[in-house]
Amino acid sequence: MFTGIIQTVGQIEHVSALGDDVKLNIGCAGLDMQDVNIGDSIAVNGVCLTAVSFSESHFEAHVSKETLSVTVGLAAENAVNLEKALRLSDRLGGHLVSGHVDGVGEVVLFEPLGDCWKLDIRAPHAISKYIAVKGSICVNGVSLTVNTVAGDVFSMNLIPHTLENTTLQFLKAGCKINLEVDQIARYVERMAEWASNK
Repeated sequence: MFTGIIQTVGQIEHVSALGDDVKLNIGCAGLDMQDVNIGDSIAVNGVCLTAVSFSESHFEAHVSKETLSVTVGLAAENAVNLEKALRLSDRLGGHLVSGHVDGVGEVVLFEPLGDCWKLDIRAPHAISKYIAVKGSICVNGVSLTVNTVAGDVFSMNLIPHTLENTTLQFLKAGCKINLEVDQIARYVERMAEWASNK
C-alpha cells in the first residue's frame, strides 16, 4: 500500500527485454534506500513494482507483459514518480493507494490558474463512475482531490509544491497518464451489488 505522496522523482535509465516482460533499471538517488529489502514494493508512476535488486542510487524491477499492457510511462529515459511502500507507523498524508492501475487517462487541459495549475483529465468510461467531486484519485502515483466531474472528464487544481516535486509539471494536453480510483468506491459498489442479489 502507498499514500500517493511522492518521495522523489527518479528516472528509468535502462530497459532490458525478458521475453514478453522487461526489467527496469531505475535511478533513485533522492530515495532513501536504507530500509529497503529485496522483494519490497516501490510505486513507479503509480505502478506497484517489486525491487529485485538495489543499491543506494538504483533499483531494478521486473515488469510483466500484463502490467505493460495496462499502464504507461515505463519506458527508458522517462522521469518517474517514486514512493516506497507505506509502513503502519507512517502518516497517511494522501489516501490509501494500492499501486494497481485501473486505467489510462488522457490530459485534456493543463493551464495556469492563479498560483496553481488546472488539470483536466478524460478517464476511461469504465472507471468514470468511481470518480466523485471532493474524492481522491491517484494520477501517475500522485494523490489528488477531484474538484469537478463532467461525464468522463474530471478536474483538479495542482499547487506549486506538487508541481515542483513530481513529474506532473511535464504534463500537456494529449499526455497519457496512469489512474487509480479510490478503493472505497469499489467496495461500496460491490456491497451494493451483493445486497441487491440477496
